[in-house]
Amino acid sequence: MFILSAFADEISPDPREQIAVLQKCRIRFIEFRSVYNTNCLALNDAQVREFKKMLDDAGIGVSAIGSPIGKVPIDASFEEHLRRFERALELCSLLGTRNIRIFSFYPPGNDPQFDPTHWPQHRQEVVHRLTVITQRAAQAGVTLFHENEHRIYGDSPQRVVDLLRTVNHSALRAAYDAANYAYCGYDPVEAWEMTKEYTAHFHIKDWKKGGHAAGHAYGLLAGYGDGNIAHSIRDAVQRNYHGFAVLEPHLRGGGPTGGVTGPDLFPCAVEAFRSILRDCGGQEG
Repeated sequence: MFILSAFADEISPDPREQIAVLQKCRIRFIEFRSVYNTNCLALNDAQVREFKKMLDDAGIGVSAIGSPIGKVPIDASFEEHLRRFERALELCSLLGTRNIRIFSFYPPGNDPQFDPTHWPQHRQEVVHRLTVITQRAAQAGVTLFHENEHRIYGDSPQRVVDLLRTVNHSALRAAYDAANYAYCGYDPVEAWEMTKEYTAHFHIKDWKKGGHAAGHAYGLLAGYGDGNIAHSIRDAVQRNYHGFAVLEPHLRGGGPTGGVTGPDLFPCAVEAFRSILRDCGGQEG
């Protein structure tokens, strides 16, 4: 069973427009990342409650907090980052979700020239930080979904498996993003086969390998890129998957803080994925 959700800030910064398009697309959940161009962790309680009331009035729930936790250099202050994580936990209570999307840290100093073969010397610190965060999440009854984002420790399927096996806790699961694997030069099919035992969340966007280098810094409709999304969805159906599939199309571009699709193109992205889901025998919940 696939429950559709969306990074609705890709539709518009305005929460009212976000909600209107979600209703048009018959999507009943949102992965909360930002409103009014302000990241969710930077909003105060009053702003969050106002947004929650809008969602409640529209009959829309929150699939997860789309936090930027773990999207800082591995040598940045961990204590400061833990305080931000505590805010993410508070948002879970305020918004009625038990899920948070996280990452596994950028290279030291966020060095753009960092050689990925040097990650082993930072592995112990990455594992330590994720273990601490996971234990804190478990105490709060929250599950973390690690996204395989470009340039973080866990941008390769091998390192995703390493993290999930080493931390070894049910409160830390994988969010599978086929487009991110394609963007990073990995085979999304091989990545799925390696990580599917740990996957409990899907991000839905597609990408053409080499597209960024060719100047095409935007996503594609599901099924039109090299993500081979149908492979993972078909297998997930066979494995009786029950969870969220979160639309994050990036059809007009994307970057470290999010993407842009627009209210006009977002329904196209939804229908492209629904077509894949139908073809793969999946049911929408």
